[in-house]
Amino acid sequence: MRWFLAVLAVLLLLLQYRLWFADGSLAERQRLQQQVESAKRENARLRERNNTLSREVLELKSGKAVIEERAREELGLIREGEVFYHFVEEDDRKRRIRQDKPQ
Repeated sequence: MRWFLAVLAVLLLLLQYRLWFADGSLAERQRLQQQVESAKRENARLRERNNTLSREVLELKSGKAVIEERAREELGLIREGEVFYHFVEEDDRKRRIRQDKPQ
């Protein structure tokens, strides 16, 4: 009877080892679940970015107005015959004058 109990105890320990530490253990399962959740969040972020880029591509293909707007905003381009005015705030101008004066 003692041998039987000893064998059962050893089997129980082996099963417990596998449950907690071996491949397919609970700890590994938890780690993999966290990786899956992280990948899902990343995929959602990238999906949203792709949707935004797709909309931009469609807008750029749709006409010249969008291209002209981007050229004006991002590159600072103006049409031929247009005049570009750059307004400087009063505070900025005074600050520059003060910096240019020798002390």
